[in-house]
Amino acid sequence: MEEARKPPVTREAALRIALASRAMPNASLPALIQLLQRRLGEEIDEEKLRQTTVTMLKTGFASADGEEDGEDIGIGLESMKLAVRILWGETQGDDSLPKIESYEDGEMPGSVRIAIASDKGDLLSGHFGSCLRFLVYQVSPTEIRLVDIRDTMDAEFSDDKNLWRAKLIGDCHVCYVVSIGGPAAAKVIRADIYPIKIPDGGPALDILQPFQVAMVESPPPWLLKILGVSAEKRLKNYNAAEIDE
Repeated sequence: MEEARKPPVTREAALRIALASRAMPNASLPALIQLLQRRLGEEIDEEKLRQTTVTMLKTGFASADGEEDGEDIGIGLESMKLAVRILWGETQGDDSLPKIESYEDGEMPGSVRIAIASDKGDLLSGHFGSCLRFLVYQVSPTEIRLVDIRDTMDAEFSDDKNLWRAKLIGDCHVCYVVSIGGPAAAKVIRADIYPIKIPDGGPALDILQPFQVAMVESPPPWLLKILGVSAEKRLKNYNAAEIDE
């Protein structure tokens, strides 16, 4: 018996493409499928859709319409951004995002600002160079407060996407990521942000609560520096046993 032929577009990918086409006025479903297959290959699954960018849609539709600069294709930048999020997996938007809380400078003495690379809800789930957003928390030994959510979709319009992302969270002291490459990490560190990798990710609060404990019980030298502790006192807190021999 002949084996059933695998469809060129998986069921989940087809659903995302259909929803994305609805998000873009004047962009038909057949035209979107044709564009994606032209750019991503005939066989498309959820992983391949993660390669879609706003620039890809903008230039692809502009080329089809004969618009060299892509500015007058009747779709709109915000609609294309939404379509990309849908293609990446946010099929109904992200209603699970946590609520931002008000914060004024000085309200949380002894606190630091921490960015969480996220693709969904309140989870640490993103890679530094491709996450949909950064959740920005103000963290003190006694309180954790979400103070901002920063979208990263415009990074692709920058010549240096990683530098753009580092500047986006330039007021943060620490950035938690699932992964980050060496060149990107160097840019983050040069921006005076300390990157921390947790490959398994997890709920933001589960990541930040141990950080709260470390702030009080066992702050490493880099954290003491962020907290404004003098170099002399930082050395007293440093455990010589931590030095690799």
